[in-house]
Amino acid sequence: MSAPAAPPASPSADTSADAAAEALRRGRLLRVLGVGFGLAVGLGNTIGAGILRAPGEVAAQLPSAGLYMAVWVAGGVYALLGAISVAELGTMIPRSGGQYVFARRALGPYAGFVVGWSDWISTAGSCAAVAVVIGEYLGELVPALAGWSVALAIAAILACAGLQMAGVKAAGRAQEATSLLKALALLGLVAACFAWAGPRPVAAALPVPHGFPLLIAVIVALQAVIYTYDGWTGVVYFGDEVTDPGRDVPRAILGGVVAIAAIYLLINAALLHVLPLPAMAGAKLAAGEAARAVFGAGGDTIIRLLLIAALVSCLNALVLMAPRVLYAISADGLFTRRATAVSRGGTPTVALFASTVVAIVFALTGAFDRIIAVLSFFFVANYVLTFASVFVLRRREPDTPRPYRAWGYPWTTGAALVGSVAFLAGAVAGDTRNSLYTLAALAASWPIYRLSRRLAGPSAPAAE
Repeated sequence: MSAPAAPPASPSADTSADAAAEALRRGRLLRVLGVGFGLAVGLGNTIGAGILRAPGEVAAQLPSAGLYMAVWVAGGVYALLGAISVAELGTMIPRSGGQYVFARRALGPYAGFVVGWSDWISTAGSCAAVAVVIGEYLGELVPALAGWSVALAIAAILACAGLQMAGVKAAGRAQEATSLLKALALLGLVAACFAWAGPRPVAAALPVPHGFPLLIAVIVALQAVIYTYDGWTGVVYFGDEVTDPGRDVPRAILGGVVAIAAIYLLINAALLHVLPLPAMAGAKLAAGEAARAVFGAGGDTIIRLLLIAALVSCLNALVLMAPRVLYAISADGLFTRRATAVSRGGTPTVALFASTVVAIVFALTGAFDRIIAVLSFFFVANYVLTFASVFVLRRREPDTPRPYRAWGYPWTTGAALVGSVAFLAGAVAGDTRNSLYTLAALAASWPIYRLSRRLAGPSAPAAE
């Protein structure tokens, strides 16, 4: 947790008082981030290549404009229901570390261990995946860089990590700037699509499913949409560092979800304005098809530049978030306490170093695809545990201060929980092979947890 603020020094205080205040702050996370950063890290972490690729998947399942837009609205509603509940937890337990913090408080150290380690590893893997895609697109834009995607990925990861070493303020400003650039670029694409008045491509109409096939199509489309919305929890990774958690966390989470949903709906409306659904269906990069229709041959370059802008913001957010999870795990005795070391600028240095090394190893080996595929089940399960934590803590700690209380509880939280359970069941049914790997990882987590507690020794915090 952040150190308490030192009392203000009088004008006559000597330099020793300043030195004492600095010593008090050194080695602690700093409360210097505001609601602007919270919005930026949510948008940065959420809006990536998914919104430019998912429309093709959704259109292939639901070749009806009404149904197509309905699932994007439904995805936004699900995210908003989740945000209402997570905002309560974020103000009640303002610690850096993401959903790990909530699961440990409500469900105990083992549940926290599973959530924290799966989140940390998958976030490091996502760093590698995003960085490699940045390298690939740079290679397509600059032929001299072709074939150097892994080296470029490592350089991008190191650049974001190096920026963090300048301190949390500098890293936060970079996140705000890159997220703003991304939002403006996407809105520019939307404006260009609506301004375009050329002929729409001709494509044969596709049959719209009915009955049970329609239900399956809606579920598959919703899975793609919900994955695209994931990431809005970004600000809760920085609970120790937000200046006023009781005010800024709800504003950042709820405002971020509304902004993300608005951008997604505008993008999809713009795509429908330029392309008929059959032309979008199955396209690996529907936004690329729209850009080519609007800008001609230059559309490819424009969409690649847009993707790089989106992914740089996403990478910086991930590199910021991963160390906070490892920091929180370590502070609770589930990893070496050396990982709680923090620089004078508020950067968790050892946790950043470990996260960077893991991301680079994933990038070098190409193992991130399988890692993310397996841990994606934990990502869904983590939401289930987070929403369940709201119920547990409401019952067990009714008098704990909650600067923000979930609107519509228990119905909104219950709806988010039921939706997450259904989504988890659908993910397991849709990918049996990786779900078995996930079960194996879960079974192995218990002995690893016991070993980590033993290695942590008697200084580890008692089980909650």
